[in-house]
Amino acid sequence: PPALPGKPSPARPLLLRSPTPPRAAMAGGGDHPGANKRKREAAGRPKAPSKGAGPGDAAKRKKTYDAPAAKPKPQPVTAKDKRVAAKEMSESRKMKRKPNYNLEKELAVLWEKMRCRDVNKENRSKLVTEALRKMDGKYFEIAGSHVTARVLQTCVKWCSQPERDAVFVALQPHLLHLSRKKYAVFLVKKLIKLATKKQLALFISSLHGHVASLLRHTIGAAVVDCAFHQATPPQKRSLLLELYSTELQLFKDLTEQKSCSLLETISKLGLQKSSVLQYMTTVIQPLLEKGIVEYSIVHTVILEYLTIADKTSASDVIRQLIPHLTQGSSVVDGDELSGVAEVPTKSKAKKKRSSEPLLIRIMQTREGLKIGLACLKHGSAKDRKKIIKSLKGQNMKLALGDYGCLFLACLLSIVDDTKLVTKVVIDELTKQLKELIFDKNGRRPLLQLLHPLCSRYLTPTDLICLKYSVPSLVSKDEASESATKVNLDSKLDDVADKEPGGSEDTLVASDSKKDPFKRRQELLVKSELFEVLIETCIENVGELLRTNFGKDVLYEVAVGGKNNVLEGVTDRIHVLHNAIASDAERPRTEDVEHAFDNYHSSRVIRKMILDCPAFAATLWKKALKGKCKSFADGFSSKVVAAYLESSDSKVKDLAKSEVQPLIDGGILKIPDHKAAEKK
Repeated sequence: PPALPGKPSPARPLLLRSPTPPRAAMAGGGDHPGANKRKREAAGRPKAPSKGAGPGDAAKRKKTYDAPAAKPKPQPVTAKDKRVAAKEMSESRKMKRKPNYNLEKELAVLWEKMRCRDVNKENRSKLVTEALRKMDGKYFEIAGSHVTARVLQTCVKWCSQPERDAVFVALQPHLLHLSRKKYAVFLVKKLIKLATKKQLALFISSLHGHVASLLRHTIGAAVVDCAFHQATPPQKRSLLLELYSTELQLFKDLTEQKSCSLLETISKLGLQKSSVLQYMTTVIQPLLEKGIVEYSIVHTVILEYLTIADKTSASDVIRQLIPHLTQGSSVVDGDELSGVAEVPTKSKAKKKRSSEPLLIRIMQTREGLKIGLACLKHGSAKDRKKIIKSLKGQNMKLALGDYGCLFLACLLSIVDDTKLVTKVVIDELTKQLKELIFDKNGRRPLLQLLHPLCSRYLTPTDLICLKYSVPSLVSKDEASESATKVNLDSKLDDVADKEPGGSEDTLVASDSKKDPFKRRQELLVKSELFEVLIETCIENVGELLRTNFGKDVLYEVAVGGKNNVLEGVTDRIHVLHNAIASDAERPRTEDVEHAFDNYHSSRVIRKMILDCPAFAATLWKKALKGKCKSFADGFSSKVVAAYLESSDSKVKDLAKSEVQPLIDGGILKIPDHKAAEKK
């Protein structure tokens, strides 16, 4: 290189080397051959040919350094060859990725055999034992796979108790970890359901300190709820109390108490209400944000929170709950993972289940019912409208459920927008009215319209549930009144059984303005529900009279409902009276039990005679006049004696001339309570 200005150029040392031809030196472009090679490799240029070498010599030299060329694999030509090649490539990749791939294939073959329905008990036991032997020592790795998790779950279901105990012991240290896994969660739930008392106690004790974190997990929440359902009352208390306060989560001894109510816990342990409220807010808020509101333990915690929450906090919780209840559930389904391969019908069923609003799915427990009633009563009119619209196409499923029917009964009693209720609820129920009338639960929404909150049709527990309200969201007068009603429920029920009217309470929403009687008339008469109801009763009058549940609807329609709510359609009710009298007019035969001789029909006809003078007159003219002596014994005697028990003087006068001689002659006996009144 040229010398810098002002500095002498450094002297180069003399190197003794063999003379290089000028042409070769120009081709190399450097002083050392190795440097030229490195420059070429860095630039990515091909290797320079050596001196005096021709193209043929270069090819020969290249063959000596290159590895022997592998024989090219035959390329797949046909579609079958391509499928085989793709399968081989997939198999090789799976073997590299999964260390237990060969074991998985063997277990899948055994699983296909053991899950068949036509396998006898001995062969299935052998297959299960063989599968467990292959999985021994690898339970934890196997539980995480979507294929082998199903195999292990099936084995746990059908294996013997010692084999199940061995699986539980092997997986016990890892159960909390597996509870958060997408596929292993179903195995954990199966182990909990089939666990012995000792194993269940061990698992619940291992949950201490992790209940809140697992509940916040969309997958782990299902495990906590499963354990909550299987637990004994003391174990349930230990799970719940951990969600009330930090102290109860840290110190296990504090959770061992008899009281389960949050208010009792605060008073006994001397906890500060504000700190408990703050801690429970941190527990509940993530559940509401993630939509984990499907489980019974979550319902219980929210209901306990509402007992101590102020008005603002309670309203905020209800406001956040309603969007989740009116949309499909996003949490993992509580059912176990199906072992049968999916078919189109099952996929349709899964889509249908996931499209159901969460409100339908939580109506499996009493706590879920209370959550729904709280949202319905204390939500705004817009919230109630949203809830009603979400029930479209689901009303029959609600009406036939143990708790869903009570939710529908409350909805029909407090919603002022009767047009929307008629369009969404009444019209759907009308299409399957016969099924509702004969069903134990399905008849309750209809009876609520005809005779609200009657203790003859609702148990004391059901009545308390229907009257549930959040303490901070009701006025002091309403709260004290509801407390008084709860305390007197048993007395009211005893009186209602004796009196025809029953309980006279009504359900009221927080901002309801419409008169309850007017609401009932609009839903029954203006919606034309009464037309279909009376027509169904006339067509099935004989069957309704003789069934335990159908007779109640028939009675309420025949007497016109409470406070004569069907007053404007008396002509149609008279047609029903004639239909009942025509059935009773038929002569006694061996094929069909007579209406007066049947246990259910004799009692409901007696009640109609006592409560409806118009029906009593029709029945006397068509079925009883001149025939009282033949009906003076057995169940039919109650029907004949009812004419003298009636409080209406005209009804008494109809039968007195024919019935009184039967009593005087000792042929007909008056019931004991009537004889006592005469004395």
